[in-house]
Amino acid sequence: MGIALLELGYTALGARLDMAQSLLKGNSQPALELAGKHDALQDVPWAALYKELDQRYPNSKFILTLRDEDAWLHSASKHFKDTYIPLHEWLYGRGVLQGNEKRYLERYKQHYKEVLSYFEDRDDLLIMDFSQGDGWPKLCAFLNEPTPNKSFPHANKGKHNYDWKDKTKEVIRKLIPGSVRRARVRLLERMGLHHGRNRFNNAEANRKERQKRIK
Repeated sequence: MGIALLELGYTALGARLDMAQSLLKGNSQPALELAGKHDALQDVPWAALYKELDQRYPNSKFILTLRDEDAWLHSASKHFKDTYIPLHEWLYGRGVLQGNEKRYLERYKQHYKEVLSYFEDRDDLLIMDFSQGDGWPKLCAFLNEPTPNKSFPHANKGKHNYDWKDKTKEVIRKLIPGSVRRARVRLLERMGLHHGRNRFNNAEANRKERQKRIK
């Protein structure tokens, strides 16, 4: 979804691990102020702040993506099963998924129920189910945007979900010298274009946050 919004020309803000400190103290203001600097938001903590965002930024539109619960838990486990993440402490009440799978899944289910209840009888929530073929037509009609003449993106796959094309791209990427990849990033930035690592305007902030936890 985030990539699709970028393709439509929106600036998007992804997960911001550094928001955990204030949120754990019950202060959502820093997160809400940061949110207002971008066209779109995706990932944590933004999805869980939909009520606050709706009140702070009236007339915004919201998108709820549906996903099989077991598939989500399996994917989450592959990505961060035994890693302590303060932002997850705020969201799930436990910062580590491993050993807390039931708690994480219950929170996941609760989120869906609460979102549907909150937006009941409103027309500013779009529900998208990619497994049912939802894509550009449904999204663009909701956002009043022209439909791109390209396939709907499927990005941020875990390696456990890679098909042969993804595996080929990964091999090719590793063959390209790091200096060349860094030069490409700098060129894209000068052109005002997003690149893979910082396409959601969060790479540097998250890097610093991870370094603080290591220290």
